[in-house]
Amino acid sequence: MGASQPAVEQIDLAVEVLRMLADATRVRLLWALLDAELAVNELAAEVGKAPASVSQHLAKLRMARLVRTRRQGTQVFYRLENDHVRQLVLDAVHHAEHATGEVPEHHRGTAGPRQLAPEIEGASA
Repeated sequence: MGASQPAVEQIDLAVEVLRMLADATRVRLLWALLDAELAVNELAAEVGKAPASVSQHLAKLRMARLVRTRRQGTQVFYRLENDHVRQLVLDAVHHAEHATGEVPEHHRGTAGPRQLAPEIEGASA
């Protein structure tokens, strides 16, 4: 027999986390935060979206406990909530790379942690 079922609250939060990952812009924002703490304007430039749109996505990611903030003066900086979020994003992107049937970038040793595979980049809308 397998492990016991998680608590209902944990399942609900897991569903919310997966819902947050079902948006290309949010995955790109999380990817940008893998190894950096960035302000909204920096994130907007990184993903090619308007700062207002990025702020809305970040608010959702924060409510889902995927990112946290730090205020410095008038600027707000974002970073991943913890290493579990980092691993989740890496695993999701690496799984997508494996699904293409080719040798994934992360196995070739040429992709840095801040570089999405072309098929992942093309998925953003």
